[in-house]
Amino acid sequence: MNSDKTTHFGFETVKAEEKAGRVREVFDSVASNYDIMNDLMSLGVHRLWKHVAIDLSAVRNGQHVLDLASGTGDLASRFAGLVGPEGRVVMSDINLAMLEEGRKRMVDSGHVGNVEYLQINAEEIPFPDNSFDCVTIGFGLRNVTDKDKALREMFRVIKPGGRVLVLEFSKPVNKPLEKIYDFYSFKALPLMGKLVAKDADSYRYLAESIRMHPDQETLKQMIEDAGFERCDYHNLTGGVVAIHRGFKL
Repeated sequence: MNSDKTTHFGFETVKAEEKAGRVREVFDSVASNYDIMNDLMSLGVHRLWKHVAIDLSAVRNGQHVLDLASGTGDLASRFAGLVGPEGRVVMSDINLAMLEEGRKRMVDSGHVGNVEYLQINAEEIPFPDNSFDCVTIGFGLRNVTDKDKALREMFRVIKPGGRVLVLEFSKPVNKPLEKIYDFYSFKALPLMGKLVAKDADSYRYLAESIRMHPDQETLKQMIEDAGFERCDYHNLTGGVVAIHRGFKL
C-alpha cells in the first residue's frame, strides 16, 4: 500500500496503512462490553435490524455463508441455524478479541458442527472464487480501510446466483431526525461509553465513523461498481440504518 495514501479514522485523517491497527485497538477495548453497549446504544432495536437482514438474506438449508465483521455472532448464529448440518457458516472478524468473544458465545449456544472461526481482513478474503452463496457484513464496512477493494473481494468469493448483504448505519432521511441523531451520537454515546465501558474515546470514534460512511445512494453505486447487479437498499428506523443487497448473476 502506498505510504502516502490517507483515509479517515473517524474525523481524523490518518495514513491508510495505520487505520486497521487503530480500528483493532478500538475493538480490543470494547470487546468485553460489546453486547451490553449494543443494547444500550440502540435501545435493543439492533436485534430487529438484524432480524430484517436475516430475512433479506434468503439463506436456506445447505448453503455456505461468510459473515464478515461478525463481532459476537448475532448474524452468524442465526445463519448456523438456517443452513443446518449440511451447510457451513464462516464467522470472521479482523479483530481477534471480538472473534474470541463471538466464538465463546456461539459454543455456549450449541453451534459447534457447522461453524468455522477465522480472523479475516475483508480486503483480502482467503477463499477461492465462487465459494459462498451469501456474504454478509454487519456494522463493519465503515471500519474497512479500502471499502471498494473489500466489496470486490466479496463479489469474487460469491457463487453465481449468490448475494451480498451490507447492514450498516446510514443517513437519516429527514432533517429533524438527523438533528436528534447527531445529538445522540456525539453527546449520549460517548457518555454511555464512559459510564458503562469506561471508554468514551472508542465510542466517540464509532459515532464519527458513522458520519464518514457513504450515504445510501453512494454505497449502492459502490456495490454496483464492484460487479453486483439488481442492487437495492432498505432504510430502517428512518434511515438511521440501511440494508444494502446485491446479486452476482
